[in-house]
Amino acid sequence: MTTEGHIESLERRHRELDRKIEDEMSHPSHDDMFVAALKRKKLEIKDQLARMHSDA
Repeated sequence: MTTEGHIESLERRHRELDRKIEDEMSHPSHDDMFVAALKRKKLEIKDQLARMHSDA
């Protein structure tokens, strides 16, 4: 996979996680632990993207 393709894939995963977080938070009885795990994963992806953009 090219660097551009990898960045696009990470950006897509980041958006998907954002949607999952929003969806989970919209439920009155959302699972705080699940939301926290999603947010951690989203942050990991954001960090990867920042590293890739700074390397380019």
